Amino acid sequence: MTTHKDAIRVLMLVATSVATDTRVLREAESLVREGYELLIIGRNVPDDYTAPKGITVYSATSGKGLRPSSMGSMTLNRAKTSKRMPLHMRAIRWALLPLHRARSFQSWADSAYQVALTLEFDLVHSHDYTALELGSRLAAERNLPFIYDSHEWWVGKQRQHRPTPISDLREAKVEQKLLQRAAAVITVGESIAELMRTKRGVKNVYVVRNSFPDSGNQTKKIASPPRGVIYAGRIDAYRELEVIIGVSKEIDLQISWMGEHENQWATKFVPLARRAGVEVLSSQPLPAVTTAMQNAGLVFVTHSNQFESHRLAMPNKLFHAIHAGVPVIATDVTELGNIVRQFDIGELYQPGNVKSMAAAILRAISRHALLLENINRAKSELSWERDSDVLSKVYSQVLAEVR
Repeated sequence: MTTHKDAIRVLMLVATSVATDTRVLREAESLVREGYELLIIGRNVPDDYTAPKGITVYSATSGKGLRPSSMGSMTLNRAKTSKRMPLHMRAIRWALLPLHRARSFQSWADSAYQVALTLEFDLVHSHDYTALELGSRLAAERNLPFIYDSHEWWVGKQRQHRPTPISDLREAKVEQKLLQRAAAVITVGESIAELMRTKRGVKNVYVVRNSFPDSGNQTKKIASPPRGVIYAGRIDAYRELEVIIGVSKEIDLQISWMGEHENQWATKFVPLARRAGVEVLSSQPLPAVTTAMQNAGLVFVTHSNQFESHRLAMPNKLFHAIHAGVPVIATDVTELGNIVRQFDIGELYQPGNVKSMAAAILRAISRHALLLENINRAKSELSWERDSDVLSKVYSQVLAEVR
């Protein structure tokens, strides 16, 4: 085990493309600034992706899961087509998607393991349950410490497929067992951290939020009252976008959506949104999204309360709005509601309730200047500078214990 920090090589494992995974990249870049060397194995990383300085990214394939030739042209992922799937095909997708996802993630883990065999590293950092077993295995084989980074409460995650109670039970047991071997557990909010302590029996749990760097005095001057309200993120199911469509008919304020919208839900609802007056825009780089938020003056931070992971989530959109210095219209669910109330940085509405959302927007307009002051005061407390300091201390503690 190498003990000099400047030489310590961290292997991060994440079953995403890395390129758009802001949490993974922000943590990796912070660790590079601390003097660590970062290796990341991602999933189907784009060939043209260039990693930030000091980070080496490797790609492991996820295979095709349940998409052999016998399935014809059917795609079990969300269809990237302008045509809505026939009902019987959607039923098949709903039934088979859990098996497809399991096989796809297992294929990635098998491929990532082969990539890892060619690398030298001193510590393993597994992002989310999909990388937990792989990270635990690699750490055990090389007698290294590993850190588990839970971006959500996995067993309560959003689903667009049939219930899977047996596999849910298995995954909860696997998570509980493997977390006893983890040198530390990191998660995004205090609610999930408390579940890790009480339901998983883990003591060494730390909160590193999905925050953004504090822009300090560089924040753009934001007009008050606001010119509009913008939702920036994936345009898909379980994001309360149907409620926003309803509100657009009641509020005399420009409402915009900005994000990727090539999926079955969007195929049905984007035309309805446009007819209701919602401006639907394509996804943009983070700086452009920040500018769009500031130009609007209010930001939607919305998701359903149908899944436990949603009720406990600390979404990137919240911290992006804080970074931009823009007050929020947010769903009143556990963790999100707590932050908005604590710092008084926006208005809350009851999930699924058009009237409640409309009232929240009107309240935000009436006290917009105060909300701008509040969010600027809260920025340093809710910034990546605070959270990266926690991450640094976790690493220092883990490494001190194995020396």
